Amino acid sequence: MCEIITIQCESTDSGLRIDKFIPQNTELTRSAVQGIISKGGVLADGAEINKNYKIKGFEKITVQLPELQPMNAVPENIPLDIVYEDDDLLVVNKPKGMVVHPAHGNYSGTLVNALLFHCGESLSGINGVIRPGIVHRIDKNTSGLLIVAKNDKSHMLLAEQIKAHTFTREYEAVANGYFKENSGTVDAPIGRHKVDRKKMCVTPENSRNAVTHYTVIKQYGGYAHIRLQLETGRTHQIRVHLAYIGHPVLGDDVYGKAYKGIDGQCLHARKIGFIHPSTNEYMEFTSDLPDYFIAILNKLEKQ
Repeated sequence: MCEIITIQCESTDSGLRIDKFIPQNTELTRSAVQGIISKGGVLADGAEINKNYKIKGFEKITVQLPELQPMNAVPENIPLDIVYEDDDLLVVNKPKGMVVHPAHGNYSGTLVNALLFHCGESLSGINGVIRPGIVHRIDKNTSGLLIVAKNDKSHMLLAEQIKAHTFTREYEAVANGYFKENSGTVDAPIGRHKVDRKKMCVTPENSRNAVTHYTVIKQYGGYAHIRLQLETGRTHQIRVHLAYIGHPVLGDDVYGKAYKGIDGQCLHARKIGFIHPSTNEYMEFTSDLPDYFIAILNKLEKQ
């Protein structure tokens, strides 16, 4: 069954070409949208339109996505920064810019492609062939530590710790603005944005509870180096929560604005801790701040 996306236009969208409007509000590329339009898959208030159609404002756009072809992740010889490994799991330090698992638009060069080459078939299968071993993920432009399960038992036990909030996840970021308080907690539910499907937002509707704790490490005038601890793990949680309180992550061009010198947000998964699924011992790992992060701190220090 084909998926249908519905987008409600606003007056501010008036005059925008349909093949630009849809990519701005979905994860579809412009070329993909043009292909769907050519096959009659885009409607405005129920009427078929062409690629030259311009938004009037307030009409309802529906996009019928073509049936997805099955994808198979393939092994690729990509170097991995492995912090720890045993028969049950790996702890990997993911570089900024690497996608965690294949998806439409990112079929290769992902962490999963690298893991398949390194581990062969020794990865858990709970999340299917596209996400083997992936217990949790971090965004493409977020660097740092994540855990990978080599078997289903380990995967389930680690996932249970995340669900029970006993899995330690600590991040560091550079955020915009001056923090009046040295520490605080953001307790605000997060759900999918009603209009822009690429974004999450704080909303009481169709959302899940989300809690983020933060501490200011050092204030640099209009910027701050901060430490964050996740109590929950929602999509884009830190980025959404910091933007919600008026301190978007530096360089976050989705929830804030771009910053010259880095691609995407200045956010690093610095520490993870968990109870090992076989030994029942608590293990904790930390990752040094990457070069791009240190360069930004040095720049702020000089300013």
